[in-house]
Amino acid sequence: MTLSFDSAAELVAALRPEEPVFGLRPHVLRQAAEDYVAAFPGDVLYAVKCNDDPRVLQALHGGGIRHFDTASIPEVARINDLFGHEPAETRVCHYMHPVKGPEATAAAYRQYGVRCFALDHPDELDKIRAATGDARDLTLLVRMEAPRNQATFDLGGKFGASVEDAPDLLRAVAASGNQVGLTFHVGSQCLNPGAYARAIDLADQVAERARVAVPVLDVGGGFPADYVGAATAPFPAFAQAVVAAVRRSKNLRHARLQCEPGRALVAAGCSVVVQVLARRGEALYLNDGAYGSLSELRYLELVPPIRVLRPGGRPGRARLGFKLFGPTCDSADVLPGPYWLPADVAAGDWLEVGQMGAYSNVLRTPFNGFYADRWVYLRDPPVAITPDMEAERRFDLRTA
Repeated sequence: MTLSFDSAAELVAALRPEEPVFGLRPHVLRQAAEDYVAAFPGDVLYAVKCNDDPRVLQALHGGGIRHFDTASIPEVARINDLFGHEPAETRVCHYMHPVKGPEATAAAYRQYGVRCFALDHPDELDKIRAATGDARDLTLLVRMEAPRNQATFDLGGKFGASVEDAPDLLRAVAASGNQVGLTFHVGSQCLNPGAYARAIDLADQVAERARVAVPVLDVGGGFPADYVGAATAPFPAFAQAVVAAVRRSKNLRHARLQCEPGRALVAAGCSVVVQVLARRGEALYLNDGAYGSLSELRYLELVPPIRVLRPGGRPGRARLGFKLFGPTCDSADVLPGPYWLPADVAAGDWLEVGQMGAYSNVLRTPFNGFYADRWVYLRDPPVAITPDMEAERRFDLRTA
């Protein structure tokens, strides 16, 4: 049974945990799902890779998510296991990995009823056709390259047919007798709605060159979550940019739209409560770090909101920039920061790290024997990003 608390402060006071704890806020996830479904004029596919915990998936489903962006058979199977007792239209899996093994493709089609697949090369089309027995009931989305350097985390270079090659691939999909679609990915944590408009303009050019009908357009994911110092537009602004670009297009204005939010849907729905094991000057040693649930903070340089939890007392108001070390016996287990916290933070204090619903538990490793796996439910709002945090982050950027 998963315990429930009114807040992370209450959890710390009651449990005084010596292991990291995931604080899940299902009400935040449900509301985010409802907001995205209401704002986007098409199918909202949750990117399961972002957080595949059953409690997260159930909360999103409770908020109206009915489509899932999956990239492996285990992800497809998890959706089927959780929602397989419900009508098929409430658990539609889209296999959006552009490169798949033939056995996985066959299992998705024959065992789990998947009918939507992404691809970016003629060899992949041949593989899909062979694995499905040359099926004619598929929607095949050609993933095209999107303009680079449009997001905090550039995803270009691994997947995507070039603008020159994508038209031929579209024509080959149309010749297979299946429904044609286009998709792209502008990158992760994209702060500019205009990046989606530019990619749609490019997709329109590809469709024009192919001279085939494109009844499905998937604009991918990459929608941003709120972090300290990362001013983000609300999701409706991105949805409006997509709609405006599609309306002015020549070949895509009647396409059914899809999007694949991950981070933006779930980041605020979970925090991680960690303990300070030791302090050495302006360095804090924590019981979680770069090999655990905080790993993304190292290579994306994202700054989450963090608050000190100190049962029986309040931290001071003066603040100091800290470096954070994780618990493993490895010097690479470091988050350089600086992370601005009360200057009197000390060993024995707890920190609640917010915006950790995305790429936290799914990226943790058991390296050195450390593996956070305790969950509780929290009923309070997410950790807030305060004006002081924003000011400190601007100072960091000026002095970097």
